[in-house]
Amino acid sequence: MKKIGYTTGVFDLFHIGHLNVLKRAKLECDYLIVGVTSDELSISAKNKKPVIPFSERMDIVEAIKFVDEVVPQMNYDKEEAWNNLKFDMMFVGDDWKGTDKWNQIEKDFAEKGVEIFYFPYTTHTSSSILREALSKI
Repeated sequence: MKKIGYTTGVFDLFHIGHLNVLKRAKLECDYLIVGVTSDELSISAKNKKPVIPFSERMDIVEAIKFVDEVVPQMNYDKEEAWNNLKFDMMFVGDDWKGTDKWNQIEKDFAEKGVEIFYFPYTTHTSSSILREALSKI
């Protein structure tokens, strides 16, 4: 049976950290679905409008060879995502590990047989660092 993986992100100012997460996720599953966060969700959650428009970020992620399918992420409801996509594993940044929210998500998904994998973020490169550097040009 093929293992379906799922991860999400804004993927603004696409960089090596994004690529590494997608590459590592694909090593763990047979089919990787990636949710790309809409501009509206990014603005409401992070108070940041992405530099790269949503449709272009979708195209960029879709072009990555490790990605099998791209879907829009319009909200953070992981249960709704699972109902729509039926993934077997979910990949998340390790900055969420041990938080009340993710402990609960782990428990809820364990009942569905979904495994949560936490990946370390790339500390030397981030979209925030790139955004800051660009603002100084």
